[in-house]
Amino acid sequence: MKKVLFLTGDFAEDYETMVPFQMLLMVGYDVHAVCPDKKKGDTIKTAIHDFEGDQTYSEKPGHNFALNYSFADVNPSDYAGLVIAGGRAPEYLRLNPKVLEITKHFFDADKPVAAVCHGIQILTAAGVVKGRKLTAYPAVGPEVIVAGGEFQNTPVDGAYVDGNLVTSPAWPAHPAFIREFLKLMGATITI
Repeated sequence: MKKVLFLTGDFAEDYETMVPFQMLLMVGYDVHAVCPDKKKGDTIKTAIHDFEGDQTYSEKPGHNFALNYSFADVNPSDYAGLVIAGGRAPEYLRLNPKVLEITKHFFDADKPVAAVCHGIQILTAAGVVKGRKLTAYPAVGPEVIVAGGEFQNTPVDGAYVDGNLVTSPAWPAHPAFIREFLKLMGATITI
């Protein structure tokens, strides 16, 4: 069974944590949901971000999400792919040197990586987007450009693939985002 590392944290977006985690479990991956400075059994608080006609998304309290693996035990070589949730968590997770080291491992080893919304902030801080085409929540677009990436203006329900990397602007893209990540992982779903 292939293992997937799932990086999230306090005030990550609720859907961007719950839905990909559950979808990857559903298709049979061993998914380790982790957060720096937390261990298996600890919970994170999530936030619900919605698009209600304001100048930016609104934010409401989400669910508590139980981590199923300890961050301190992560060995990136053990994983076939990496998924990074969005929301507010990436803005502080990117300050953790081990998070950046883990992220770089997946790019150096050309393993599949999926990042949604503000999760791309971890990629820009890790220095792995230079010369890459990717999307993100539009407010993260300037960071992509400053980090040397080519920002793709993708519809909110779309995903963009560049080599081993799949990105999407926000949770409405989950069907496309996970479908493209599964392709990168070598999965085939037949109906």
